[in-house]
Amino acid sequence: MKQVVHAACPHDCPDACGVLITVQDGRATKIQGDPEHPVTRGFLCAKVAKYLDRVYSPDRVLYPLRRIGPKGPEAGQQSFAPHGQPGAAVPTQTDRTQTWERISWDQALDEIASRLRAISAEFGSEAILPYSFGGTLGALNSASMDRRFFHRLGASQLERAICSAAGEAGLESVLGVKMGTEPEQFRHAKYIIAWASNIHANNVHLWPFITEARRNGAKLVVIDPYRTRTAACADWYLPINPGTDAALALGMMHVIIGENLHDADYVSKYTLGFEQLREKVKEYPPEKVAQWTGISTEDIRTLALEYATVRPSVIRLNYGVQRSEGGGMATRAIVMLPCILGSWKEIGGGLQMSTSGATAFKTEALKRPDLMKVALGREARTINMVELGRVLNTLNDPPVKALFVYGSNPAAVAPRHNEVVRGLLRPDLFTVVHEQFFTDTTDYADIVLPATTFFEHKDLQKAYGHYYVQVSNQAIAPLGECRSNVELFRAMAERMGFEEECFRETVDEMIDAALDSTDPWLEGISRERLEQGQVRLNFGASGARPPVSGAELRSAGQPKAAVPTQPEPFLPFAHGGFRTASGKAELYSEAVKALGLDPVADFTPPSESRHGTKQGTLPLELLARKADNFLNTTFSNVPSVREMEETGLLEISAPDAKARGIGDGDRVRVFNHRGDIVLKARVDGKVQPGVVSATLNWVKTTPGSQSINALTSEKLTDMGNSATFYSVLVEVELSKPSP
Repeated sequence: MKQVVHAACPHDCPDACGVLITVQDGRATKIQGDPEHPVTRGFLCAKVAKYLDRVYSPDRVLYPLRRIGPKGPEAGQQSFAPHGQPGAAVPTQTDRTQTWERISWDQALDEIASRLRAISAEFGSEAILPYSFGGTLGALNSASMDRRFFHRLGASQLERAICSAAGEAGLESVLGVKMGTEPEQFRHAKYIIAWASNIHANNVHLWPFITEARRNGAKLVVIDPYRTRTAACADWYLPINPGTDAALALGMMHVIIGENLHDADYVSKYTLGFEQLREKVKEYPPEKVAQWTGISTEDIRTLALEYATVRPSVIRLNYGVQRSEGGGMATRAIVMLPCILGSWKEIGGGLQMSTSGATAFKTEALKRPDLMKVALGREARTINMVELGRVLNTLNDPPVKALFVYGSNPAAVAPRHNEVVRGLLRPDLFTVVHEQFFTDTTDYADIVLPATTFFEHKDLQKAYGHYYVQVSNQAIAPLGECRSNVELFRAMAERMGFEEECFRETVDEMIDAALDSTDPWLEGISRERLEQGQVRLNFGASGARPPVSGAELRSAGQPKAAVPTQPEPFLPFAHGGFRTASGKAELYSEAVKALGLDPVADFTPPSESRHGTKQGTLPLELLARKADNFLNTTFSNVPSVREMEETGLLEISAPDAKARGIGDGDRVRVFNHRGDIVLKARVDGKVQPGVVSATLNWVKTTPGSQSINALTSEKLTDMGNSATFYSVLVEVELSKPSP
């Protein structure tokens, strides 16, 4: 029997693609993009197009395992072939008989429950720390039964701030909500700025809309410290010094307001604090901003004038901009730009960073934070995931004695890698990892549990790059003895003796509960409807959005014949409607002031930068980038995906390489006071002088089993308590041959 199953990609990507999985005799035989999905439009990114290789990889973890060997990287793991060469894959389970023994699920659950009870009795339940993030963004498998379990257990809460929290805080400080321009409208733009956004690699389903806009005469400008794939395709590429984006945005507003190019009517009706902003931007003339950003005075003026006068203009802002110390303020300053222009009124105008705030699932029903009071009578303490290295190596009250990892690979992705590993090696730390593969983190686990892929379970999916909701239907039975996060934590709750009815809810009941929201934009959207395919949020239900006529749509460049088949464009802030305390776009914010920050906006150079307080300690700024073809470290072990990505490189400018006697292909040591890593030099012009770049990867697949995060710090951002991966100073030298 052959059937086609509607599913949705749950990986950490704004596109949240609609997926069609062909299944024959119980085995998935084909994956393709859903041609009916208005954003996916029938194609998938290169990595998900190869997803069958991931699902049916011989290296999947298929059974529960107990450690019988010492913690740490296993012998013989570095068997990946160099880029472009055939070779062995990661050792399979049969190669690990000296490290692991197979056990049953009953044995695994009993042992975990016993250890958690003992730790709770001796140290208190807050000595247990869950650690998860974006391995899946499905509403159920990322944050439902797991949260219920740890809330009822009384475990420490995790502040999941490692990736996007600073940008979200900056965005919400102006708009009050994570919403923006829908991707379909980019086709109508005439001026598109990709700001710290590698659309061509990491947001590929936006690219066809931009291509359509450019065919109609639009200009694409890319602002990025690294010459990305998108920058290479741009009409105008502006390399910017890392961490100076707030200065550029303020400099642009200096020109726009100084030239009276702002929309005075929109500003008067729908913004708060414009006069304070007008005074603030006087401190940021282009001549001054040029010294920080490395962008010439003339180019800053040209950028500001073109952005303000070529309409509609739109900004695609991504999270790279907020991975520096001033990341929240940088985001805040950039988000002000469409507010002073009034470009939110225009089809194809505005800004997109995240759209996830538009989809208001009933998350309280999924997570049940009230269960903490059953366990503790209060809320549990909160630990920031960015600070895992410090937390594991510091005597807290209570100390962390158990770590439960799922949907994340902290031994690779967490900053201050050497400290993280030191903590994970503690013999008194009981670590459980629920995983699909033997990642860097499983190297330090006491128990490894097999996890399903999205082919093997059902989930509810929203997006942070469009406005469609989906149910991802289960396509195949779980391989081996794999279990979803939902089923794992349901079983753990049973083993711990938790009697609350919520631990017995079915997946369908949980989806129904999540959709049982008072949000009018979810009105009429049911599980049964979503099981048949994606559904756009019901923007007409609330009356909050302005009506847009077909005539207006045609005047924006949409062909007349296509109008009836297109949903009316969603313009979230055309007539205000901001979700701030004032109901306006807050160019002056009391909430930001309460954080001890400038209530309008400002720029302070990152301390670890060529202009910061630590200037002169080390000369080069490091971009610890994400690889184009992986998602963080997901997919980095799949051979067919690895073939697309050259890893183990340090990209360095020709002047910086020459000054150090480094040639293309030389082995180089990159170091600072936190650690070092040996990589291969690539002198190719993708970074400016003073900047070097390397990508995140599995540690065990990097030469010498070293991590770029050995160089990054646990310092937090100005807003959102996020990670500062791009505020790092290093030096580079030729690597000495091994003795």
